[in-house]
Amino acid sequence: MQGFQKVVGHQEIITHLQNAISMNKVSHAYLFGGESGSGKKMMASLFAMTLPREKHGVEPCMECPSCKKAQSQNHPDIIYVKHEKPNTISIDEIREQLINDVMIKPYSSPYKIYIIDEAQKLTLQAQNALLKILEEPPEHLMFILATTELHKVPATILSRCQRFAFRRILPREIVGRLNYIAEQEGIDLRPDGAELLAHIADGALRDALSLLDQCAAAGGTIDSAAVLDALGLAGNLQTAQLMDCVLRRDTK
Repeated sequence: MQGFQKVVGHQEIITHLQNAISMNKVSHAYLFGGESGSGKKMMASLFAMTLPREKHGVEPCMECPSCKKAQSQNHPDIIYVKHEKPNTISIDEIREQLINDVMIKPYSSPYKIYIIDEAQKLTLQAQNALLKILEEPPEHLMFILATTELHKVPATILSRCQRFAFRRILPREIVGRLNYIAEQEGIDLRPDGAELLAHIADGALRDALSLLDQCAAAGGTIDSAAVLDALGLAGNLQTAQLMDCVLRRDTK
């Protein structure tokens, strides 16, 4: 994981969060909403990493013990609320991971930070339990919620959070990042290959990087033809030829 300066897109959100840190106006609750792959969880992790670090500033140094613990998701004051069932976060899981622990002060930093990914999966009971804490949170407590379905989060919780909308990343931003990764990793990525990967990823940088890894595993130069071959896709030319054959009733 890199610091904020390496994040692709979302500059307005980064500036707001960094200003909150520098001005000591950090809120008790944040909600990051947006489509899958738009960078919500990564931003939550970076923000949480920056708050308890041992050196003052608005960037995680990635080197101090606090940052290293956070990178390995082993920081005692940064808790990722996990759920065993795929479609719900139950009251039992909230009670076990959160309710019984929120009043305990942070171990080594000013904040105890809970990150709840896929917050739309909170059951009604879990939502009510979370709302009760949000109404009168202890001074040291912070929540960062991330969701792909903002409409499923109740208004009572939304009203107590600072909300940020994550958009899909522009193709040119994805191309720039792919080229940077390819250069660092010694991957022969051609411009047409990078543009096609960005188009297929449809604004999700995480998906674009996964596709690049998949294409790189095949070895050799990664151009548009190599991308189509590695991913098992038909290009525009092949699709047009197929449609032409259908039009001419050329079954051969």
